[in-house]
Amino acid sequence: MRNETEQLTEAGKQYAEAYAAHYTTKDLHEALKLYKAIMAEHPNTKEAEYSRTQIQNIVQSVVPKQRLLDAQVELALTCFRSQS
Repeated sequence: MRNETEQLTEAGKQYAEAYAAHYTTKDLHEALKLYKAIMAEHPNTKEAEYSRTQIQNIVQSVVPKQRLLDAQVELALTCFRSQS
């Protein structure tokens, strides 16, 4: 019988690596890079969706709330200007 790792897809293997960097070694910078790579290489997978959520978790844990809000407001204003 094959173990779980052998049964994982390539996206699943990459996600497991990113998750380990995030939660086991607590290397948030590396985890962020790995999650971004999953989204780029496997955009239509459940692992890409999980990666988006994990990226949001990392952002919320490292970016001060006010700075995050300021960036979101500026992004929204930029979108409004580009639609005009």
